[in-house]
Amino acid sequence: MSDDPINPLLLQAFAWDLPADSSHWRLLADNAALLADCGVTSAWLPPAYKGRAGAEDVGYGVYDTYDLGEFDQKGSVATKYGTKDEYLAAVEALHAAGIAVVADIVLNHRMGADATEVVRAFPVDPEDRRRPIGPAEEITAWTRYTFPGRAGAYSDFTWDWTCFHGTDWDEARHLAGVWLFEGKQWSEHVTDELGNYDYLMGTDVQVTDPRVAAELDRWGRWYVETTGVDGLRLDALKHMGADFFARWLPELRRATGRDLPAVGEYWSREVSELQRYLEVVPFTSLFDVPLHFHLHAASASNGDVDLSRLFEGTLVGADPARAVTFVENHDTQPGQSLASTIQSWFKPSAYALILLREAGTPCIFWGDLFGTPETGDLPAVTELPLLMTMRRSLAHGRQHDALDEPDIIGFAREGDDAHPGSGLAVVLSDRRAGSKRIDVGARHAGERWICVLGGHEPVVIGDDGAVELPVSDGGLSAYVPEAAQAILEGAEQRLLRQR
Repeated sequence: MSDDPINPLLLQAFAWDLPADSSHWRLLADNAALLADCGVTSAWLPPAYKGRAGAEDVGYGVYDTYDLGEFDQKGSVATKYGTKDEYLAAVEALHAAGIAVVADIVLNHRMGADATEVVRAFPVDPEDRRRPIGPAEEITAWTRYTFPGRAGAYSDFTWDWTCFHGTDWDEARHLAGVWLFEGKQWSEHVTDELGNYDYLMGTDVQVTDPRVAAELDRWGRWYVETTGVDGLRLDALKHMGADFFARWLPELRRATGRDLPAVGEYWSREVSELQRYLEVVPFTSLFDVPLHFHLHAASASNGDVDLSRLFEGTLVGADPARAVTFVENHDTQPGQSLASTIQSWFKPSAYALILLREAGTPCIFWGDLFGTPETGDLPAVTELPLLMTMRRSLAHGRQHDALDEPDIIGFAREGDDAHPGSGLAVVLSDRRAGSKRIDVGARHAGERWICVLGGHEPVVIGDDGAVELPVSDGGLSAYVPEAAQAILEGAEQRLLRQR
């Protein structure tokens, strides 16, 4: 997301099932220095505004984007994560630790309306939203948002059905479906899944309506100026016309005088879809969803995936400067809407592939760093603190790839003079044990390198800068110069008191 610092590392600083005890902002503030010590340079925080379920809402059931845990609405003052003051204190603490803050921006939909309205709407086929399945009819829709608990503070804008495209519930008949409001059209420039996938959930915001667009512009300025956040994570991009963010982002940057680097969630396995979006919105990054699915397949295929082609058809392969790589997130963890969990045995290898290579900006997941004790679904990846430290201190210099076999691949970083002791080599397997000859650079000729992951014996680098490195079946081996041992010492203990 940023050209500075040298090895940026984004932390998704939440998981879906965090305790609903309004304590998370305090936890982040208390541990900001610890996260920075582990190499985190940016933290993506969950949606900070009030959702329809109040203190139980993860944040994506957006009700009032002006309520950051300040007003008694939806049964609580605090959000799931805490109060507005605690949120601002967490941002301040992260900044003090040298960590940039990335805010989660959810503008696609609203939920939890304060009142219903009778609206004429066309029922449409849920499998093809372009196709009406009946004439226009009257439905009773939850479309009136007046925010009585906020009483006009910060904005007196109220929402009614004219601010939306459609909805999925008729209160009068207690009937679920998908309805397009009469006189409205679904947005263009969205994914063509389900014919037109503009509608996702709740009441679908018509971001192109001039009144709505002006209000979202005002809110964006208010939010950035109020919170002091440094960057943005943009939710549900494939459900919003690309032309909206093509206008909204530059206008927000101009109005606030802030760079506001952004990364978007466009959930598609096809890199061509991501590239088409970036043609319209070239000044953002995207999460590398195709790579996530390649990693998922490698973990679940019993060795039948060709590892040498792992980066083919990925955003990091096609456009590394705008690729944010990830292994897991709140939607892919077990039980969630896009569940495609990377199996535990492969996660250390997956993280090595995104953390230690030069291309892309990696994002690590809270649930992998700390586990998810609330559900027990995800154990902590115990190798992750070490890999994070290796990224910060050792993953520098020229990269040498050995991506030439379907079952065993490897790569190395030469290191550089600016980072004493730097350099590393990685070999991983998805099935059989074996070895791989890796070029680590002639600058390391004659050096003794130690195995910090994999449990193998030390090796001596040949005169040509190459070395044969072993790997166990389905395993990960990581080697570093012996001089790096002091740098890495104790890395796996850095987060122990939080796990």
